[in-house]
Amino acid sequence: MKSLKINLEENANFEKLTELLLIIKGVKSIEIIDDSNSESDLKKAVDKSKEQLKSGDYESFVNDLFETFLNKK
Repeated sequence: MKSLKINLEENANFEKLTELLLIIKGVKSIEIIDDSNSESDLKKAVDKSKEQLKSGDYESFVNDLFETFLNKK
């Protein structure tokens, strides 16, 4: 899968941009990520954990989990 990153100005109307991009053939989905919001980092971590569990990589999952809780920044 390929992705496209677009940086928007603060006052940009991302709802309209999302609508426009979804009209284009081949665009599967649009995800708005706010760099000032750490939720996107959390979503990445959850997605990584899901993939580790699906692939049976339980050791890496547990190691990442312990590292997260033991090494607070």
